[in-house]
Amino acid sequence: MLTQRETKPYVTPYVGGIVLGIVLFAAFFITGNGLGASGGMNRLLVVVEDWIAPWHVDRVPYLIDMAGGNRNPLDSWVVYVTLGTILGGFFSGWRHGRLKVEIDKGPRISNRNRLLMAFLGGTLMGYGARLARGCTSGQALSGGAVLSVGSWAFMLAVFAGGYALAYFVRKAWI
Repeated sequence: MLTQRETKPYVTPYVGGIVLGIVLFAAFFITGNGLGASGGMNRLLVVVEDWIAPWHVDRVPYLIDMAGGNRNPLDSWVVYVTLGTILGGFFSGWRHGRLKVEIDKGPRISNRNRLLMAFLGGTLMGYGARLARGCTSGQALSGGAVLSVGSWAFMLAVFAGGYALAYFVRKAWI
């Protein structure tokens, strides 16, 4: 079956970092762009929005560039990067025996609350990524690789925000 493979150990963070650097370099070399995920997810949502309310998409300047008129929001490199990331993640999980359905949580939080917190966190992250014009991978990896000051400031803010918020949600995990 899909989930009955022997679990293999993780690679060391050093090897993972080197492989990520090679992938990032290849992305710049082949596509002329870095890595990113929120832009692809955003374009998938714009497809749905364009299907439900095309008049809205045609009037909002932010959306016009992606799907206004006869433009196809899926006609972008970041959509293929996002789909490749999802498919690659599933393949890697299957290949290394980690493909399973589970809710990773601490002992003091229910499954329902854990899923609610994950949804809330994902929504805030997605909204913030659109405000910042890039998510963690786009800002930190791609922007950091080209020494963008804004990207380095973003990463420092992410770590500072994470540490500040951890105090309030730590009891859910320990």
